[in-house]
Amino acid sequence: MKYVALLSGGKDSCYNLLHCHKNGHELVAAASLGPGPGKDELDSFMYQTVGQDAIEYVAKALDVPLYRKVISGAALEQGMEYGARRTRMLGAVHGDETEDLYDLLSTVKAQHPDVEGVSVGAILSNYQRVRVEHVCRRLNLTPLCYLWQRDQRELLAEMVEAGLEAVLIKVAGIGLKPEHLGRTLAQMQPTFLRLNDLYGSHICGEGGEYETLTLDCPLFKKRLNLIETETVIHSDSDFATVAFLRIKEASLEDKPINEDFDLAVPSVLQAKPQMIYEKLQEHDGGLVNGTPPSFGTLVERLVESSRGTTTTNENGAWISVSSVQANESGGSITVEEEVRQCFELLLGKLLPYSLELSHCAHITILLSDMELFARVNAIYGRYFGISPPSRACVAVDLPTPTRIRLDCTFYREARPEERVALHVQGLSYWAPANIGPYSQAVIAGDHIFVSGQIGLIPSSLLLPSPSCLAMEFALCCQHVKRVLNALREHASWTGHPLSVIYWLANTHDIPAVKHGHELLCQNSSAPRVPSLFVVVKALPKGAQIEKQVLYHTGRFITTDEDGEVVSKLAEPKFEEDGSDMGAEDGAEWVSEVSYFQNDGVVAPFAMICVKGQVQATSWNATRMKSALASFSSRSLSTRVFAVRETNAVQTLGLRCSGTYIPCRSVSTTKRDDWDAAICIMGT
Repeated sequence: MKYVALLSGGKDSCYNLLHCHKNGHELVAAASLGPGPGKDELDSFMYQTVGQDAIEYVAKALDVPLYRKVISGAALEQGMEYGARRTRMLGAVHGDETEDLYDLLSTVKAQHPDVEGVSVGAILSNYQRVRVEHVCRRLNLTPLCYLWQRDQRELLAEMVEAGLEAVLIKVAGIGLKPEHLGRTLAQMQPTFLRLNDLYGSHICGEGGEYETLTLDCPLFKKRLNLIETETVIHSDSDFATVAFLRIKEASLEDKPINEDFDLAVPSVLQAKPQMIYEKLQEHDGGLVNGTPPSFGTLVERLVESSRGTTTTNENGAWISVSSVQANESGGSITVEEEVRQCFELLLGKLLPYSLELSHCAHITILLSDMELFARVNAIYGRYFGISPPSRACVAVDLPTPTRIRLDCTFYREARPEERVALHVQGLSYWAPANIGPYSQAVIAGDHIFVSGQIGLIPSSLLLPSPSCLAMEFALCCQHVKRVLNALREHASWTGHPLSVIYWLANTHDIPAVKHGHELLCQNSSAPRVPSLFVVVKALPKGAQIEKQVLYHTGRFITTDEDGEVVSKLAEPKFEEDGSDMGAEDGAEWVSEVSYFQNDGVVAPFAMICVKGQVQATSWNATRMKSALASFSSRSLSTRVFAVRETNAVQTLGLRCSGTYIPCRSVSTTKRDDWDAAICIMGT
């Protein structure tokens, strides 16, 4: 795509251009924000303003037109979010410096209407990323962020190796001195590594330790020479002197042009996912306990009994709304109107609890056909602004004429920081940008909802070609891990899984996915978690697998012996129970429960898988109820993944009927032919 470069002149904004070029994008313009005449720099939260006296030279070296604007706004909105969650209207925060970027890029689009992307050199700053993505979404532009979440040690080495010549023009970190100004990245590399080892300083200056000016890189048509500079001491300190270079005179000189340059690109898979990918390619295992039943009348019988009644359940700050679907329509309304009816029903259910859609943490979307995905998305997105809920979306065999069914979880936060969303929209090497109006993950309270991840290649948002289950499995597991790592970046928790669901498109893939899951869990000291493998009608973009996880921070607020409110971390636990054909009703079942022990059972997740019908007064029924008894008062939502009709939900006496999810096969790590799996999330 054609794109505009957000150009500070520093190493990051220029190095990202090399990766944009490597990924086939075409640079057509540059855009830069800076201080007004006579000002060397501003104390901006968003922009690098030092070195603006040389930005014209950098744009000429790239041989593209430069669009500039003076920063007139201030950092008014300094929170983790920018904009409004309540509606899809992504309006301006008037007077904020972010709006200067909106005005600048609007000018670029007016002059270059074919521009579709924006190069952004962000590595670690969520503050900057959130605001740039907000502007891009309003202007229908795609952020190109190939440095995002890269390891800084590797990244700096790659910059030097690629021939990017940048010099320090500002120092403001411990161990950096005015005499370091003007030195190149190659000269400073050992110093940056040493300061990182000693003090934890950011190797690439992401903590504001230093700023740079790029003199040359493979995309430059000319090289920038600094003829005369002046060192300015902004503040003198024994701890960290702040000083910068004022560029008084510079020039450009001709240089050989080589657009076919070598550039290090990160491997698609990291070490462990790569190992799993290689082992899965060799795997040829059989199904445990025989082959699951083929799709047929079983599901057809099930869906007729699973039309579902919309129910709500409240537990503390949590609200679940299950089986949200339109009234009987006989197919007389469009799918768009059906989506609207679902949300009107959902909003009505929220009214008694004084909740809005902005309180939603997670939504599971069940479609009758994946061909409806784009049409549903178009309407669905209108109900959410910034930081939308996480979600999983699959196609299942819904009863005719139903085309969409929702299962929703809401959290009533007492403070804004109790709900945190990771909503990354830029193309990168990190993990897939959102392919719909959802967040990669949402932390609500101390629950972490990670959206269903399919095996897309992040830099292109394409599935592996040719199709490869092993690669898709390795990628979706890597995506989950990277999303969680990004959430942990500035957190005081480790995080533990409560449940794992693998959605599959083909029954014959179950053995390989189970083997992959086993490899993933090898050498882990963590307890097991309830793990489910379900085959459904179809997945987004024709994927073969989608992985969805529910995590918990492991963090709990308690009162210490002095009466002080403190936060402490608890370790997860796992329990398993079950029966065999020896029971008098002939039914079989297994329960898997993950939970924390903190003044009682907290944040539980239970999964009960059933084969056969359970007599209400049988030993089986008594034991099943006993398996849930310790946390039944904390249950919030129920989802029933079913191949056959089952009376287990009624037998257990669950407080809410939950959402039925018709499946073509339901498996656990030890068995493949369950009639149903009942998954219960607690608080």
